[in-house]
Amino acid sequence: MASDKKLYTIDDLITKASSYITKEEELDKIRKAFEFSKLKHAGQFRESGEPYFYHPLATAVILTTVYADCDTICAGLLHDVIEDCGVTKQELEEDFGTTTANLVYGVTKISKIHFSTENEALIEYYKKIIVGMSEDVRVIIIKLADRLHNMRTLWAKSEEKQKKIARETLDILAPIAHHLGIHKIKSELEDLSLRYLKPNVFYDIADKLNNTKLERDKVVNDMITSVSNLLKENNIEHEIKGRSKSIYSIYKKLEKGRKFSDIYDLLALRILVDNVQQCYSIIGMIHAKYKPIPKRFKDYIAMPKTNGYQSLHTTVFGIDGYLFEIQIRTYEMDEVAENGVASHWAYKEHKDLKQQGTTSTEAKLQFFKSIVELNEDKMSSEEFVNSVKNEILNNNIYVFTPKGDIFELPKGSTPIDFAYSVHTRVGETMVGAIVNDSIVSLDYELQDNDIVKIITNKNSPGPSKEWLNIAKSTRVKNKIKSFFTRSEKENYIERGKADLEKELRKRKIPFNDFLTDENIDEIFKNAKVTDLNDLYLNIGNGKFSSSYVINLIYKKEEPEAIKKIETPKGIDGDVIVEGIDKIKVNLANCCNPIPGDEIVGYITRGNGISVHRRSCHNLAFLDNRMVNVLWNPDKTPSKYITSVFIHCNDYDKSLLEIMQKASSLGINIDSMHTNRKTDEIVYEVDLWVRDLEHLNHFIRDLENIPYVEKVVRIIR
Repeated sequence: MASDKKLYTIDDLITKASSYITKEEELDKIRKAFEFSKLKHAGQFRESGEPYFYHPLATAVILTTVYADCDTICAGLLHDVIEDCGVTKQELEEDFGTTTANLVYGVTKISKIHFSTENEALIEYYKKIIVGMSEDVRVIIIKLADRLHNMRTLWAKSEEKQKKIARETLDILAPIAHHLGIHKIKSELEDLSLRYLKPNVFYDIADKLNNTKLERDKVVNDMITSVSNLLKENNIEHEIKGRSKSIYSIYKKLEKGRKFSDIYDLLALRILVDNVQQCYSIIGMIHAKYKPIPKRFKDYIAMPKTNGYQSLHTTVFGIDGYLFEIQIRTYEMDEVAENGVASHWAYKEHKDLKQQGTTSTEAKLQFFKSIVELNEDKMSSEEFVNSVKNEILNNNIYVFTPKGDIFELPKGSTPIDFAYSVHTRVGETMVGAIVNDSIVSLDYELQDNDIVKIITNKNSPGPSKEWLNIAKSTRVKNKIKSFFTRSEKENYIERGKADLEKELRKRKIPFNDFLTDENIDEIFKNAKVTDLNDLYLNIGNGKFSSSYVINLIYKKEEPEAIKKIETPKGIDGDVIVEGIDKIKVNLANCCNPIPGDEIVGYITRGNGISVHRRSCHNLAFLDNRMVNVLWNPDKTPSKYITSVFIHCNDYDKSLLEIMQKASSLGINIDSMHTNRKTDEIVYEVDLWVRDLEHLNHFIRDLENIPYVEKVVRIIR
């Protein structure tokens, strides 16, 4: 690991950058960014004691190790000036150009936390990082360099903060570095995290490595000489390096029950050559001279990892019977293995990163496409983060179409997950699957290298709800749910239209006479709907009745009031049931009725009376076991759970003000989930309120906030 107390100079940075950046004007821009950063951070100090500007300078130096371009290095030098120094994005654009300013703004945006509880803050922070990096991959690479230097100086923080930051780094940032293929950063982040999370384990492994270093070095050097002589005999130009395992990778093997003495790939070699043909020739030579271990050969050249990694791996009995893990790759493959996506950066061809259409770059950015797709799905922040950790940042499998196209899927995926990964329409029309030329059930667990063919039928009725229990991917489950949501919406529209026609016939009003252009305009205005389908939908799902719609045009006396129920004495429950003094009463979870709502009781089988709002669409699916009920006026006042959707067009301000409005009215928020859409944020909020008047007061207050577009009470 790098020293955690190294203080770099601008000369160090320029020396490292000039090894691959040759334009003097770009080096001058880096010097200018350094002076700007030093000036703006003047008087600021880090907890480790040194002037603050050493941190962005160290971040920039780390970026040169992955060959960052000029704009990225400048952004590394400036990455804290917006947040900590009051510098504006416009000021950065004027001094350093749009690209650098956008990168600094991107890093600033994903670093802000505005949440009250640690749990929620942590979840949203992960989400901001992961979503933010999809805008420009360089943003997250700057964030990784920033975190790496912070980890190197983590000794200056309290033990509690050390463990919190180390856990966050190990859970989220190190896996992201891995998926970007940046091995050198990923490996150091893991080692440093382990150092603070489990210092006893870390130093125990480090001591054992030191104690065996002389012996290992001698064996490795002897093996290098032996292999090198073999390649020279066959006239192959090459370079061989001894390769040490990271402390964290050794820890993971020990955690699985391995003994330190049994970790045979502590001894490792890496052979670098000019071309792929030489790689395959060398593997044959090595296997001919040194006995290979069965099932330890991996061909990542023919089948690269999704982060672009390519190499041949084998484990053999080497000098004196020691086991060696040997990697064989070209020099270009080695650069990709060390620097990942950074090895394809634009400085080589002086093109913008997003304009490069190479297959290798697209393969690396598939990771980001997966994340963008997840974020577009309707899921809570916690679901999102769990999906990313469990499905994208976890062990994945690689399966093929019959044509040889490769798909990366979460481990445990089924043909359903594969079908939807090919295309949503393929998933929705799937009727069967063939894996490796054999018909399999839809709950078959796919394995690495399976060849999968999906059988479709365009006349298929669509997915089954049972698929929700079979699919592994959260994204696929949400696509299946979306299908049923669309289907249910169509059913609601049909039901709403039928209800309206029925009520019109009952009143002997011709349908066409009712829906004149003038009447439609009046209905749309008062019912706040945009078209007839929207009107039918709201009738079908119970938001308002057909009578209400008709009465907007034909002003008629209100429907007969619900028959008054005499209130028995001594009843202390929330709801009184007509004709029954004592019976179990439950408030239905689907519509969450609260005092002030018109309610009706449903006699369940063995669970007493279920009380629903009269507008609850689920009543349409129940039989006629209804009973009159009313709210108990003598009940001691308490609070009741209900749910609303709050649609906002501003993310940064809305959450805090919503919570303040609720608090000022004495409303408790039970839970809150965030759904980010393209042009709005939708909060799904569970609230504890006294009654309908209390809830309506809250809704009116929210609708007076400029960026709150609408508030809708939920019936599930």
